[in-house]
Amino acid sequence: MFLRSGAARSSPARRLDTLSRHLKSAADTAGKTHDYDLIVIGGGSGGLACSKDAASFGKKVAVLDYVVPSPNGTQWGLGGTCVNVGCIPKKLMHQAALLGHSLKDAPFYGWQGVESKGFSWEELRTAVRNHVRSLNWGHRVQLKEKGVDYFNAQGTFVDPHTIETTTKDGKKTFLKSKNFVIAVGGRPKYPDHVPGALEYGITSDDVFYLEKPPGKTLVVGGSYVALECAGFLRGLGFPTTLMVRSHCLKSFDQDVAGLVVRNLEKRGVHLLTHCEPKMVAKSSQQLSVQWHCFDDQQDKEDQWDTVLFATGREPCVAGLALDQAGVRVDPQTKKIVVDQYDASVSMPHIFAIGDVAMGRQELTPVAVKAGKMLARRLFGGTSEVMNYHMVPTTVFTPLEFASVGLAEEKAVERHGEEAIEVYHAYYKPLEFYLPGTDSGECYIKLVCLRDPDPSKETVLGLHMTGPSAGEMLQGFAVAMGRGMSRMDLELAVGIHPTCAEEVLKLHTTKRSGKDPAITAC
Repeated sequence: MFLRSGAARSSPARRLDTLSRHLKSAADTAGKTHDYDLIVIGGGSGGLACSKDAASFGKKVAVLDYVVPSPNGTQWGLGGTCVNVGCIPKKLMHQAALLGHSLKDAPFYGWQGVESKGFSWEELRTAVRNHVRSLNWGHRVQLKEKGVDYFNAQGTFVDPHTIETTTKDGKKTFLKSKNFVIAVGGRPKYPDHVPGALEYGITSDDVFYLEKPPGKTLVVGGSYVALECAGFLRGLGFPTTLMVRSHCLKSFDQDVAGLVVRNLEKRGVHLLTHCEPKMVAKSSQQLSVQWHCFDDQQDKEDQWDTVLFATGREPCVAGLALDQAGVRVDPQTKKIVVDQYDASVSMPHIFAIGDVAMGRQELTPVAVKAGKMLARRLFGGTSEVMNYHMVPTTVFTPLEFASVGLAEEKAVERHGEEAIEVYHAYYKPLEFYLPGTDSGECYIKLVCLRDPDPSKETVLGLHMTGPSAGEMLQGFAVAMGRGMSRMDLELAVGIHPTCAEEVLKLHTTKRSGKDPAITAC
């Protein structure tokens, strides 16, 4: 999703000034000797996409990637968080959990003798690991085919155009480049105020490759990572507790977030709300966790086999020596401050994409798209910039939650309550009927900007829960990026029988107070 530079949200004078700075940077380096046209620091999805596209324009490109092992010693290959310890293994384990649930539904569809005979963590972990390793190898092959030099080394800036690379065995090399892209991403944070968290806890960097089954697990945090991990662990049969300090999925629509949490509870995830861990300690064969409950102001204690912290992430900027390159970093978030062209506001030949860039969504497709578009601006003569304002995403909890655009709360905050119309509905997927599956949390919410003329009622946000919600949302997200109105949905013809067609049927407004349940056809 993109905007022409002329459509970006800034004044023409400011855009001209920004482009002038970029051109001046290129002019300043003209005639000077550099090893590369572009060096990308970080071999995740965004960095790899940027480097390969840049090389396709005949430019000399290098990629640096080095994985510092997690505190538990987990390490991985080329491809970044998404490939190794994020989207890919998460979705595979999510699918494994869904298949286990489908086995229970099978007899209602006439299948006999297909009940589960048990689950093997070792087999799933090995299969996931093997698939990830094939992707690691595939990325290395693609870089070679594109003519991109790959360095399995850490990069540290010496000056604005020079970096020092250091390999695992300490070998150092100096490289120069006209341009740099920093795409180092982020890593999970441990709560440093909780004694024992670092010594005994794990994060999403470790959970997919545990040698032994996680057993009874405590997941700490209300992020989408926390909910996804709690969901697939419970779905795989492990007793799972989710401990949350305040609200879950804070940046998402809270009506829908509440339904996701309620569904997790129905599936057996034990929820501890308004609680915060105080200490983790080794206790015989388990981990003893002490926590404080703010509801009754009591300290409590229980034992788990695994304690997983999903309490936030931080950018991997330590060791880059960004000050040596003159790159401005936000003092609070430690992220690189960038302009609309993804350039450092203080050093315009150094760019940042993905999780390390200030104000960008921490999502793999965002980094990939930003990387590709940056390479095309630098070397392909285009002026298109990313539209960061209408980015879809999905939370892969057992009942998926897909979202694009403004949450109701944000829409009201921005436009005022009277200017917002919310259409919503509860629905029951056809495949839920025969096994009698509870559909109480299958919900769709359409957030619109009110207008007396229905054809001008612009859709600001679309949020839905249901099976394969992410697959449903993608097409709507494209239309919303092009200014979709509610009338566009009303005039469209649905595909029957699908969950997606329920979006087209929305007619009940939240302010009407009417029952939003949809009856089956």
